[in-house]
Amino acid sequence: MNIDDLVAIDIHTHAEEPCCGPRDDGYDEFQAGMAKYFRNPAGAQGMLPTVQETAAYYRERRIGCVIFPVDAERETGFRRYDNEEVARIAAENSDIMIPFASIDPAKGKAGAREARRLVREFGVKGFKFHPTMQGFYPNDRMAYPLYEAIQEEGAITLFHTGQTGVGAGLRGGMAMRLKFSNPIHLDDVAVDFPDMPIILAHPSFPWQEEALSVATHKPNVYIDMSGWSPKYFPPILIQYANSLLKHKMLFGSDWPAITPDRWLSDFANIAIKDEVRPLILKENARKLLKI
Repeated sequence: MNIDDLVAIDIHTHAEEPCCGPRDDGYDEFQAGMAKYFRNPAGAQGMLPTVQETAAYYRERRIGCVIFPVDAERETGFRRYDNEEVARIAAENSDIMIPFASIDPAKGKAGAREARRLVREFGVKGFKFHPTMQGFYPNDRMAYPLYEAIQEEGAITLFHTGQTGVGAGLRGGMAMRLKFSNPIHLDDVAVDFPDMPIILAHPSFPWQEEALSVATHKPNVYIDMSGWSPKYFPPILIQYANSLLKHKMLFGSDWPAITPDRWLSDFANIAIKDEVRPLILKENARKLLKI
């Protein structure tokens, strides 16, 4: 990967299709709900991009991307996209892709072993957690064996925070509970694992100030700005991005729910200082990812 040739690094993209054959029961409804919420046709008619198609899209735009699946099998019944397969495809597209993985922390020691193997054998650089979909508080001690493995292997963690479009508008919110994704729960994790980088994904509605507080207080905590069009960013997020947290804010789109084309177009029109823009778009991620 020639970082100097890239215009940006998208820290937050999803591997959605294919998984392991036909879609699981309820998956079409889930993706159609996401498409409606984000006003994005992807998902409603089976139009979700493959990982290879994602690589081609990002290569055309000279944008690097961190890509990952989400292991929420236990709570949703949707089979996870195989971590090894995502990592293999990312390796085939290493000029543009960086692999993260996802492991349900309820898998305990087995999950910790898997994490170590993925880092050592497949070059995985980080792990995605989705407390709302996975149904756990990030500071639940059952997750600590997995965090210990991640910290010891020198990898990064990325946690969904706040309410975005996942399950929105669907009956019972697809049984997803928003309380799990309050970023204040990650304050404990940052204390207990001070050498493990933690990314708080998304503007953390309705807990934006909690997220900013944790990121300001804990040196190992960052914020990615994915999952929302920048034109909807709250003023306090822009204020901190321009000042105290200018070295800890990261560009993320939430592909394919939001495309980088849309995100970058709207980002160009918000009040981010000229000297801060390159930090958010590439340099902060470059330093965090050590690339």
